[in-house]
Amino acid sequence: MSVAGRVVALRGPVVDVQFDPKDEMPALHELIDTQSYEGQSIILEVMEHLEHQVARCVSITSNWDLQRGAAAKSTGAPSMVPVGKEIFGRVIDVLGRPIDGRGPLTASQWVPIRRPMATLEINTSRSRLYKPEVFETGMKAIDLLFPLVKGSRAGILGGAALGKSLMTLELIHNVTERHGGACVFAGVGERIREGNELCHELARRKILDRVALVFGQMDESPGARFEAVLAGVTMAEEIQAQGKDVLFFVDSAFRFVQAGAELSTLMGRIPSETGYQPTLYSEVGEFQERIRPRRGGSITALEAIFMPGDDPTDPAVVALFSYLDTIMVLSRTRFQQGLYPAIDPALSSSTSLDPDVVGLRHYDVAQEVLRAFRHYEDLRRIVSVVGIEELSLEDRRIFERARKLHNFLSQPFFTAELYTGRPGVYVSVTATVDGARRILEGEFDHRPDSDFYMIGSVDELK
Repeated sequence: MSVAGRVVALRGPVVDVQFDPKDEMPALHELIDTQSYEGQSIILEVMEHLEHQVARCVSITSNWDLQRGAAAKSTGAPSMVPVGKEIFGRVIDVLGRPIDGRGPLTASQWVPIRRPMATLEINTSRSRLYKPEVFETGMKAIDLLFPLVKGSRAGILGGAALGKSLMTLELIHNVTERHGGACVFAGVGERIREGNELCHELARRKILDRVALVFGQMDESPGARFEAVLAGVTMAEEIQAQGKDVLFFVDSAFRFVQAGAELSTLMGRIPSETGYQPTLYSEVGEFQERIRPRRGGSITALEAIFMPGDDPTDPAVVALFSYLDTIMVLSRTRFQQGLYPAIDPALSSSTSLDPDVVGLRHYDVAQEVLRAFRHYEDLRRIVSVVGIEELSLEDRRIFERARKLHNFLSQPFFTAELYTGRPGVYVSVTATVDGARRILEGEFDHRPDSDFYMIGSVDELK
């Protein structure tokens, strides 16, 4: 039932709407429709109920030119997004409106983006409910050291300009190209240029029709940016409910937290000691806990997470990565050395690197590689002072093999071909594990480490 009211206060994206005392107040998260002075529709969402029949709302669309005294009307419905096969290949905003210039979206079903948490099924036995299934990504560093498992959550953490978005795009390309299936992408605080490039690259690679995209862009209100994640996870849940496996990508989850902090401050909530909203952990949990396998289907999430000042101890970053099964931290040092993807093995980890998941052979090789990298870091400090000639024969052998492994785990991306002129490569898990093993065993000790830079399989060496 719609109820009429009037705008009584404006504070940036926060709008207070007063309703008649005789009428019922709109429910929390219900949408309110009002208009600017020039007649443009403005959508608000109810966030709080105040005294004197006042609903404190957040604008989802731009509230430019809105005035006090403007008439407002409740829609009787919460924020909803379209679901179904019609959403694939389309780009929508958080209200489900197409923004790709390809005409109207004729979806037969719309669902609310907020919903009660499904009943948690607790496994009281020590046995697994299902056999873990590893996703082969074709990216050597990920497949060898930080494997992705169906139904898990993985995060790419890094500061500005370290390749988070490019890695996300490469994973979308490789996984959808090889495995097919459904994919949902939530662009949270995306620059318009980046979103445009993403859509064109997916179209160029002929995989756009397998992906549903929802954007809350950088120039939009914090309300839209905050709800882009919820809209995306809702679309993924509906695909999962059909018994399908879905890949859910978020870029960037940090912008979701940032939008929540903006809204919290504007709504007058006292921030925490670190400057973030007091509801930080509950807001992060609201969407992270919805990403979990259910009987018949799964959601596998990959989240790009910006680290302010390259600081992994930032409270927002900590709140996000505490939910992750796989953490891939990008290193500025490795990026400057041209080692792409610039994943730092010392700071990254994966709960899926387990012999029961990847197999004993894979696990043993991965552990040997990690040991070699740790030893390399110790030796690198010595070499920088006294030179490699002062190392023992055994230490020099470990040092040189570790450098070969660092270079071997780099590779050219398909999605960067236009910029680098170097064709991308996809390397199977078997070839990656075999190549790392052969380097560790000394088969290529006679070769310089530069031979291993940006190659695919070691079989390419002649």
